[in-house]
Amino acid sequence: MPPLQLTLEGDTDVLVTRKFNATPENVYRAHLEPELICQWMAAWPGWTMPACETDSREGGAFRFEFDGGEEGAFTTTGEYITLTPSSLIVHVERMHMPDPAPDSHVCTTFEASGTGTLLTLKMSLPDAESRQGMMDMGAADGMELSYAKLDEIMS
Repeated sequence: MPPLQLTLEGDTDVLVTRKFNATPENVYRAHLEPELICQWMAAWPGWTMPACETDSREGGAFRFEFDGGEEGAFTTTGEYITLTPSSLIVHVERMHMPDPAPDSHVCTTFEASGTGTLLTLKMSLPDAESRQGMMDMGAADGMELSYAKLDEIMS
């Protein structure tokens, strides 16, 4: 599978597309079930996910804790706005490093593509500075590492 494609839109948005070797049902499920999330989301070498909690329903919350040892730690929290099984997740998220960043809005779609899935993720950050900070932290590389791990566990 080709790696993700990342495009910057306007001053605050990021559009990511990536194909997976799994069905939309399985890729969607991997974004909501804690036992699957903790297997693929902390894929950066040396990082772990000591806490992964989700209340996967509209209005439900999630909390993901990442620990990179000497490199640091951070937490991501958020709430699910819309969940359409196997096709759409809309949520709000914020990073805590340790203070919480302003909310980002994320819309992820899952579409059948051949025998796999085309994932399209659009993230709207609160401002251009926040987006640049995310890009400077290596967001594209980190996302691709995580998505490659997701592909591996779904195969």
